[in-house]
Amino acid sequence: MAELTPDADRTALKRTVAGVAALNLSYFFVEFTVALAIGSVALYADSIDFLEDATINFLVLVALGWSAARRRVVGLILALCLLVPGLAALYTAWEKISAPSVPDPVLLTLAGLGALFVNAICALLLSRVRHHGGSLSLAAFLSARNDVAVNIAIIAAGAATAATGSLWPDLVVGLGIAVLNSGSAYEVYQSAIGETDDDDVRA
Repeated sequence: MAELTPDADRTALKRTVAGVAALNLSYFFVEFTVALAIGSVALYADSIDFLEDATINFLVLVALGWSAARRRVVGLILALCLLVPGLAALYTAWEKISAPSVPDPVLLTLAGLGALFVNAICALLLSRVRHHGGSLSLAAFLSARNDVAVNIAIIAAGAATAATGSLWPDLVVGLGIAVLNSGSAYEVYQSAIGETDDDDVRA
């Protein structure tokens, strides 16, 4: 297969991140609605993550033509964005502990399955272009990849909630989102500070 030119790389990346942004924004409304209805910490944190992913991909889209120095700044901003779902999960978990309630396991599982399907498609699409935009495309890919793991955990939490009737599986998964996203934030930070003017040729 012939290697793509820089212009072709940029076009492919723009088309991909635009589609991924639309998918993430659409499912945010679905999952956020379910999270509010059943009081799920994991779904709430994951829905915010969908909104964050839509924002990340939109920023990637608008920043692609910028210089390495400007992309470096955006990459650092995106690293901070990756921390937002974790902070949201911590806050929601604290509220949940203060006023305990068990989320509906069926709706929790179904919402997790839907999120897994959407994120698997996004991760697959982004895996093909993750090297075309430096730290920006890496941020988008890592976020989608993490979300697949999170959604599998949410599905498991739904099964555990159904089996035990406990609020803890949902809480543990919600808190796990905080840990996972902090690791990715550091990876994106490292990639961003490594951006050089030589990357302008490939971006």
